[in-house]
Amino acid sequence: MLEHRSLNDTPDNRTDTLFTSKLSAAADTCVGLAILTVVVLSVLGNGIVLVICYRRRKKMVGSELLCVNLAVVDFLCCICFYPLSILSSFHHAWLGEYVTCIYYGLGCYIFGLCAMFTIAAISIIRYLKTCYSLVYAAWLENVNIRLVCCVIWLVATVWSSFPLFGWGEYVPEPYGLSCTVAWRGYHTSAKDAFYVICSFVCFTLLPVLVIVMSHCQILYKVSRFSYSLSARGIHNNLRRAEKRLSMMFFCISLGFVIAWAPYAIVSFLYIFHKESQYMAPEGFVFPALFAKSSHIYNPFIYFYFNKTFQRELQSLLVLICPKMGANRVGVHAAKNHPAPDPIEIQLQERGDVRQAFALSRDPTQSKSGNQVQTRLVNTCWGSTPKNVSKVLKKKTVNIFLPASVSSF
Repeated sequence: MLEHRSLNDTPDNRTDTLFTSKLSAAADTCVGLAILTVVVLSVLGNGIVLVICYRRRKKMVGSELLCVNLAVVDFLCCICFYPLSILSSFHHAWLGEYVTCIYYGLGCYIFGLCAMFTIAAISIIRYLKTCYSLVYAAWLENVNIRLVCCVIWLVATVWSSFPLFGWGEYVPEPYGLSCTVAWRGYHTSAKDAFYVICSFVCFTLLPVLVIVMSHCQILYKVSRFSYSLSARGIHNNLRRAEKRLSMMFFCISLGFVIAWAPYAIVSFLYIFHKESQYMAPEGFVFPALFAKSSHIYNPFIYFYFNKTFQRELQSLLVLICPKMGANRVGVHAAKNHPAPDPIEIQLQERGDVRQAFALSRDPTQSKSGNQVQTRLVNTCWGSTPKNVSKVLKKKTVNIFLPASVSSF
């Protein structure tokens, strides 16, 4: 159990001790606000990721499906479980006692294992694609990746359900405002000891080793390939894209491991040590909050490394807020360039604020300075070029500039 119980303790006193906050009222409020911040940022960021992935669902590849699975884990965990911890922090005691404690501990453990297994699967698949792409290319298809996601959820659910049948237990954290596996159950029975040790070795240590070793091999392979091309004087855009993709998944994996490492270390020390420095409630609060921060940063990593994500996010923002997609045309004048014929720019404004630009400056086809033959130059956000004379009819602006026109 979490605390030493005397023979004179009554059941009511033990319940009050277990589910009452061990922190001050001000500290409880700070913990609640910190978790609330995590929930807001995670729901906003991962919600945007899920919307973008849904918009381009027909174009996604295997590794992106695993990123979707990771976003679902972070999104649902913050929606379904963390509000209970927030309310308990503001109430200065765990709400619902044993029933909600089992619900919270079981759910958070399932989602935590799913996140761990998903990142391990991403690492393995990236390793196979980078080092053995020709051998495993046929196997790394979307159907098999979906099967991997199903296996991840199944294994996490089955292993997390064992405490419901007597192998382990879900109890409050030492500070009283959260619930998790009873790590001190190592001392109560052989079954609990087996469950705790397997949880650390098979479902924490081994996945972390797989993640670290896979990414070390990936970075070594990519660096070696880049050096080989550079030595030959070859500049390949594909090489740069592969490096960015490898760095993106490396940051995702490294961030998850760093976020959960302090909590895993403190819990591991809590199993075997009874000294006060390992059992102080404050010693568990900061590692727990730091672990919850792992739900936040993945969308920022996607935005920084993935240019496709940047374009889709920009398109989504324009769709939500039309004023952000105001008609813009970049004009670049060349030195010593004579003034050309008039340039006609036709803009179409639709409900989804897609813009199309048409340009005409072919003097051989015009009979006079006022007659211009229009032709399409470029379309924004991946639109398919169409016949301008049929599509672009709403607004026409005539400007006279010695310039070339580019849309951005």
